[in-house]
Amino acid sequence: MLNRETYLQWLIAVKDNEFVKVITGVRRSGKSVILQLYRTYLQQQGISSSNILFYNFEHPDNFSLTDPVALYADIQQKAAATSGKIYFIFDEIQEVHDWQKLINGLRVAFDADIYITGSNANLLSGELATYLAGRYIELQVYPLSFKEFCDYHQQLASPQLPEVLFHSYLKWGGFPVLPAIENEQVKKDILDGIYSGIVLKDIAARGNIREINQLERVIAYLLDTLGSPVTVKKIADTLTSNGLKTNSTSIDKYIQLLKASFIFYEAQRYDIRGKVRLKTQAKYYVVDTGIRNNVLAQVGNVGSQLENIIFIELKRRGYDVFVGKLDSEEIDFVCFKGSEKIYIQVAYQLPQDNDLEQRNLLHINDNYQKIILTLNRMDVGVIDGIPVVYALDWLLAQPE
Repeated sequence: MLNRETYLQWLIAVKDNEFVKVITGVRRSGKSVILQLYRTYLQQQGISSSNILFYNFEHPDNFSLTDPVALYADIQQKAAATSGKIYFIFDEIQEVHDWQKLINGLRVAFDADIYITGSNANLLSGELATYLAGRYIELQVYPLSFKEFCDYHQQLASPQLPEVLFHSYLKWGGFPVLPAIENEQVKKDILDGIYSGIVLKDIAARGNIREINQLERVIAYLLDTLGSPVTVKKIADTLTSNGLKTNSTSIDKYIQLLKASFIFYEAQRYDIRGKVRLKTQAKYYVVDTGIRNNVLAQVGNVGSQLENIIFIELKRRGYDVFVGKLDSEEIDFVCFKGSEKIYIQVAYQLPQDNDLEQRNLLHINDNYQKIILTLNRMDVGVIDGIPVVYALDWLLAQPE
C-alpha cells in the first residue's frame, strides 16, 4: 500500500474539528487507500475500532445500505454498542440516496467526526451546500505526483534515475495501482478500465448522456489539444466538419461534466495588466497523462505533456492557476496562493537565442517570482535575473 503522506497529514491536522471533511478527486486516484491509512492511524492513537464506522458503498457488503433509512438503522445499532466520539468514514457517499440529509443529521445526533469521499465535484454543490453551508472543508486527491512515483521506485531493489522514471511517468501516468505493474498490456488494460469507469459511470450515467460517441470525440479533441486555447464553438465546428453533428450547447454540457468528474481541469486566461479573469479561450489539462497517451495510443508531444504535468503539480500544491495574457504575449502559468503569486514559463528546451521564454517574463512590471522550467538540464542557470530550473528538480522538490 502506497503511503500518501501529504494527504494523511492533512487529515490528521483536521481531526476532531467541527467540519465535515470532503475528500474528492478522479476515480482511482487513491481516496479509499488514504481513508484506510487514516483508519489505521486512528487505531494506532488508541481509538477503538467500534468507534470507527467505515462504509465503502462500492463494496457488495454495503449495497443494501444505499437506502438512508437502512444505513441510519445500521449506524444506530453499531453506535449503541459504544460510547464517546464516533468517527464516520463514508467512501463514495454519492451512492446513498439523499445522503446530504443523512450527513447533516449525523452531525446533530452524534458526537461525530465525519469524513466523506466522492468522485464528482457535484458532491459540493446543491443540497450539500445548503445543509452544510460553511461547515465542510475539501481535500482534493490527485494521482501520484512525480515525487511520490519516484519515492515508490526508490524502495525497490534496483532504483532508477529520475530521467528514466520520468519517461515512464509521462507515458503511463501516476494512478496508484500502476507502479507495481510491469506488464505493459496489463497497464493498458487498467487504464482502459479507469477511463471507461469515468466515462460511463461518472459522466454518462450521472449526466444522462446517450451519445457516448460524441462525448468520447470531445474527450479525444481535448486530449489532442492539451495546453492549447480552445472554445466551445471551435470544438463543435471541428467535430461537425468531421461528420459528427453536434452543437455548442452539447459541447458545453460535456465539458462541464468532464470537469466535474476531475478528468479535466480548466485554466482560464488572466489579463496581467488589467488583473482580471478572461472568459474566452481557456486551456484544458488532463488529470493524468497516462489517460491521454492510452486513449490516443501515442505519447505525442513531450513539451505539451510536460506543461500538463507542471499544471497538475501546481494544482496539487494548492495554487489557483491561470494562463497569463500580457498584451499580445502569453505567460504559460500565473499562479496564486494567498498573497503569493508566481509566473512560470515551461519549455522542453530553450531556443538557441534564449529570448522567447524570458522575454515575456521580463515584460511583467512587478516583483513577484518568475521562473522558467525546462526539461534540458544544460539550460539551467539565470538569464536576465530569471532562474531557469530543471523541471525534474522542481517536481521532486518538497513544496513549502
